[in-house]
Amino acid sequence: MLLLLRFKTIQAATYIVGDDLGWTSIVSMEAWPQGKTLYAGDILVFIYDASSDNVVVEDQQGHDTCTITEKAIVFRSGHDRIRLSFGANYFITSNHDNCALGMKMAINATTPALLQ
Repeated sequence: MLLLLRFKTIQAATYIVGDDLGWTSIVSMEAWPQGKTLYAGDILVFIYDASSDNVVVEDQQGHDTCTITEKAIVFRSGHDRIRLSFGANYFITSNHDNCALGMKMAINATTPALLQ
């Protein structure tokens, strides 16, 4: 008996956060992921002015309160590439004023279907 399976090729997508504006407080970053299907393994590119901001991978508490928790991972290059993990992913800037203006984002990354 011969069993044939068709596998769908899965390739991580790369997204520039904030599109042309980048990672900024000019617009609310919370709206940026809306309408996008983001998968675990996809890569987010954060482009920003490293002299005034950064990207902090946070937990929900840090995201909701714009505070840096013990488990935070801070990126400071101004051009950071971060791979999404399965489930909830939270990002903020440690610049509290900019975070309060909306420079934070929550993304729920799903698992792509492997079989078609």
